[in-house]
Amino acid sequence: MTGKTLRALMGASAMTALAAPVMAETLTIATVNNGDMIRMQQMTAPFTEANPDIELEWVTLEENILRERVTTDIATNGGQYDVLTIGTYEVPIWAKQEWLAPLEMPAEYDVDDLLPAVREALSVDGTLYAAPFYGESAMVMYRTDLVEAAGVEMPDSPTWDDIKAAAEAMTDKDAEIYGICLRGKPGWGENMAMLTAMANSYGARWFDTDWQPQFDSEEWKTALTDYLDLMNNYGPPGASSNGFNENLSLFQQGKCGMWIDATVAASFVTDPEDSTVADSVGFAQFPNKDGVDNHGNWLWAWSLAIPASSQQQDAAKKFVAWATGKEYTAAVAEAEGWRAAPPGTRTSLYENAEYQEAAPFAEMTLKSMNAANTQKSSVQDIPYTGGQFVAIPEFQGIGTAVGQTFSAALAGQMSADDALNAAQSNVTREMTRAGYIK
Repeated sequence: MTGKTLRALMGASAMTALAAPVMAETLTIATVNNGDMIRMQQMTAPFTEANPDIELEWVTLEENILRERVTTDIATNGGQYDVLTIGTYEVPIWAKQEWLAPLEMPAEYDVDDLLPAVREALSVDGTLYAAPFYGESAMVMYRTDLVEAAGVEMPDSPTWDDIKAAAEAMTDKDAEIYGICLRGKPGWGENMAMLTAMANSYGARWFDTDWQPQFDSEEWKTALTDYLDLMNNYGPPGASSNGFNENLSLFQQGKCGMWIDATVAASFVTDPEDSTVADSVGFAQFPNKDGVDNHGNWLWAWSLAIPASSQQQDAAKKFVAWATGKEYTAAVAEAEGWRAAPPGTRTSLYENAEYQEAAPFAEMTLKSMNAANTQKSSVQDIPYTGGQFVAIPEFQGIGTAVGQTFSAALAGQMSADDALNAAQSNVTREMTRAGYIK
């Protein structure tokens, strides 16, 4: 073969290589089946068009199942997912285990624009390990028309006595209108998010400073008894199976006088395309017990993180930066209006006049988030951090077990006292086994 022929063949090979299509990387993204995340899946065209070498594969799951699967995968270094939807509970625990890849965002991402409380919750030693898709606290969402018709008032900062009076006045079971809807579905992030925040607002705590469980306290007994009374007297049937999505549907159908839950729901209950009561929704702070200055201290951010086991971290970081950046927020606003923008993550959103005008819940959302103190969720001394959860690895197990017990009480299978006694016994056993109690 002559040198000329060899050069010709090499040139042909080079041209063939240049012409060959670039093999796309497939990112497997595990996410929760709520409205904001489903919207994100529907709006990824700009990202995939700008990154034709990246394909997206979605695994969309109910909240409890998502937590179970991603926890199992990351703890076993399974490598099944490239992007995880996780919350403020998991991030610091998993980062310390070196299960998550640190996030170094490009300058245009503007990390300093993230709300300080959210950024701190998603960082360890100053390093960001997850990017917030949306943040939330909890607040009261209520029917202004039903409140007016019932002749009651809803203060901006109600007590639980105010809530009970309003629930009683608005309940009309013959018309399938229930005064109050609260989470009853068991799970540490389902009914126990609500009940832990409620207990915090009653002055309760999960553990004393020696890690002794406190379910035998008067504060827990009062909180759980009041919760059961509210739900049994003024709540919808089958409430022990209702979580966030079920209650959202009930409220949008006009069947809840009040719903106390995550602030992120506000954009959905005020959406005229999906909510039959969109033009008659008011907002108030999470209630407190008379004499207790604590509004639940609920703080959460559904966030996108990259497992250290992912083989496609660079592509994953591109997606995370896009999905949680200002560009995506602007795209949502253009497509569906500013009211639908992912809330609770960036200071700039709450300084945006268009958002303030379009989102009647913006002020209360920011007020609720700023009121949360995850470093001290109880008015009593505690050895843990976390708002509507306890930030220890064991909480997933013990929180879900207690949630199952309390859900059984809501279903009428046991009394409040029996449920609290079972929680006290079970959590004491598990905390002793884990070495917290000597």
